[in-house]
Amino acid sequence: MDIIKAIEQEQIRNDLPKINVGDTVQVHYRIIEGSRERVQVYEGTVIKIQGGSSRQAFTVRRLSYGVGVERTFLMNSPRIANLVVTRKGKVRRSKLYYIRDRQGKAAKVKEKTNY
Repeated sequence: MDIIKAIEQEQIRNDLPKINVGDTVQVHYRIIEGSRERVQVYEGTVIKIQGGSSRQAFTVRRLSYGVGVERTFLMNSPRIANLVVTRKGKVRRSKLYYIRDRQGKAAKVKEKTNY
């Protein structure tokens, strides 16, 4: 077991900020199209964080042309170029699945003012 833990520790990225559920984040994600590579920014609210150590993943939800779109990213993926926390959210749940059923202002997460 110690060998597996040692290998996982090597793969963990320390250059990314700490994120929590409810935060609004910008994920700068590297996309390869043919022979070219570009960075695409995906901005939305973190609705869940799952897993631990090197297997940690988080799901970001945003509205795109009035349709809710969710995308899951691996926290320690080399494809993530940058991760920026734009707003800290004030939530009392570990998974914000209830946001899927809400629209407009009801789908907003309150901002944490003192952190």
